[in-house]
Formats: sequence, C-alpha cells, structure tokens
Amino acid sequence: MREAAASEIEKLDRLSTLLDSRFRIPGTPIRFGWDSLLGLILGAGDLASLGPSAYLIYKVYRLGARKQKILRMTANTGLDFVVGAVPILGDVFDLAFKANNRNYALLRKELSDALAKTKDVS
Repeated sequence: MREAAASEIEKLDRLSTLLDSRFRIPGTPIRFGWDSLLGLILGAGDLASLGPSAYLIYKVYRLGARKQKILRMTANTGLDFVVGAVPILGDVFDLAFKANNRNYALLRKELSDALAKTKDVS
C-alpha cells in the first residue's frame, strides 16, 4: 500500500512540475509550465488547465489529506483560474503564483506532518 501511495505522490510531483515549472526562460531563473502556456489562449486556455489542477486535488483527497488542506488547495487553484483569466495580468500572475507547485508543497507538508504524528504515537 505504501509503495502505491509513494508512486502516486511521485506522479503528482511530475504533474505539478509539468504544469508550473517544466520549462525555463533561457538566461533567467524564471520557470513556467503548460498552465502558463495554455493561459495564453484567451478563455479556453485557463479552462483547459483547470482539469489537470482539479485532478491533482482529487488525487490528494484520495490519498487522505485533511479537509483544511483540500480547501487551501482548492482556493489556490480557484485564485489561479480567476486571476489567470484576466488578459496579460493573468499571464504574469501564472508565471509567479504556480498554484500546482504550491498544492504539491501542501501535500508534502501534510505527509510529513502525518509521519511525525505516527512517530510521536510509537
């Protein structure tokens, strides 16, 4: 069971990286992913990137994350979607905010907190 969860977490890491930080602008530390690229397509691009973001949240839910973390992740994704839909400002926001990477970091924190609690019980 733990191996399956570890494999799922690794897939979610790859997904968040693909969406938010897969590519780098040469000569700069600025990273971007498919979420930023899709956001350049007015209207449909932000809607298209919402699907993989929602999938990431769903998988985190299935892994047993607490409701508070799920709500935070949903808020991150919602903010990314709403602000990302604004032409030009949304594109700049997508480069900086990186909701999927934030959500993956929340998952990692959730898992480390859960691991610490089980160690305290032992």
